[in-house]
Amino acid sequence: MSHDLDLDRRGFLAASLAIPSFARAAGRRRVRTGLDIVVEGRRDPFKGKRVGLLVHAASLTADGRHAIDALTACGISVVKLFGAEHGFRGLAAAGESVDDRMDVTSGLPVISLYGKKVKPAPEDLEGLDMFMVDMQDAGVRFYTFASTVMHCLDACAEALLPMLVLDRPNPLGGQRMEGPVSAPERDVPRSLVNMTPGPLVHGLTMAEIAGVVNASRERKAQLGAVRLTGWSRGMSWADTGLTWVNPSPNLRSAHACLAYPGTCLLEGTTATEGRGTDAPFLKVGAPWLKSAEMARAVRVPGFTCEPTTFTPRSSTAAPTPKHLNVVCQGLDIRVSDDRKAQPYRLGVTLLVEMKRRHPEFGWLRDGSGLDRLVGTRSLRVAIDRGDPADAILASDASAIENFRTSRASSLLY
Repeated sequence: MSHDLDLDRRGFLAASLAIPSFARAAGRRRVRTGLDIVVEGRRDPFKGKRVGLLVHAASLTADGRHAIDALTACGISVVKLFGAEHGFRGLAAAGESVDDRMDVTSGLPVISLYGKKVKPAPEDLEGLDMFMVDMQDAGVRFYTFASTVMHCLDACAEALLPMLVLDRPNPLGGQRMEGPVSAPERDVPRSLVNMTPGPLVHGLTMAEIAGVVNASRERKAQLGAVRLTGWSRGMSWADTGLTWVNPSPNLRSAHACLAYPGTCLLEGTTATEGRGTDAPFLKVGAPWLKSAEMARAVRVPGFTCEPTTFTPRSSTAAPTPKHLNVVCQGLDIRVSDDRKAQPYRLGVTLLVEMKRRHPEFGWLRDGSGLDRLVGTRSLRVAIDRGDPADAILASDASAIENFRTSRASSLLY
């Protein structure tokens, strides 16, 4: 295998993938992704290399071509595909086991890393010269794509196979950090939803996550990154000028993504997070919810809540949503200011107020569902104890600041 990539002091790919001046001048977009930079720029570092590619539904160029097609068209030899949750074409529902074997469009073999297998086996990487990643993350730990990349990073380190991450923006920005860090594994078992380091909302791009993880490993991978251009940590998604492409079937807008770290917490409760509606994660509720009362009580920076009524229906994106075909009283959640929004505060406030006002409210699986989702029992214990939202949020502050310091050496922007 060839290992001649030019790496900088952080272990990331250095100037060998700089954008040529003609590509920079031609682009009018404010932010350019790693995929577009590779496709539009020089391909010399990939000449003669056999590439394995981890991609999903949002792995598109600015002109709408999937990474598989765009990379192949520009002369890069993609020989094997890898898929995460929802499948590499993004058609499977949340939690649905994926058993892809062959991409009928490209004719390439596919290795599924969601279901029976979560980490590439040594034989899956045989014959490859590079493992390339192009995955749009959602900026929150329980979104499983980053955990899949972590498993791939470890597999590449073991196989002495270089990994290259084609970076994309964190849709929540690079400054927002909220929520708890995961508790030790002896307290909450590790899974794809609670592996990523740092607080629940971590403020890292996918390449930066890989860098933080790689730095912590005894056996390090040869890790490269094609960095974004034009992106800064304070940007909202709207600031990037990029088109939103659903990275999973139920995450259908940048505003839904912004609410997601909070409203998805309802997955662990008897209330619904809005799957089976036209606006998952922006509609929440239950048949028993006191919607008008909740709308008055849930006041969180950057969001507004209005009473609404909805009925969850079965669909390919949500085959069996909670409260299927039952009329729910709920909240229509809207983003009023994407810079001031505090999504985890929104979620904690929803849980606190639902628990306080509704005897019908409860935890699924005796609370283990929420514990697994957030990586710790502390949130559920605090809510059951009657702690106010402000106190719960304050308890995370020290760990967040520690991570802000420890992540600094791995930041690319």
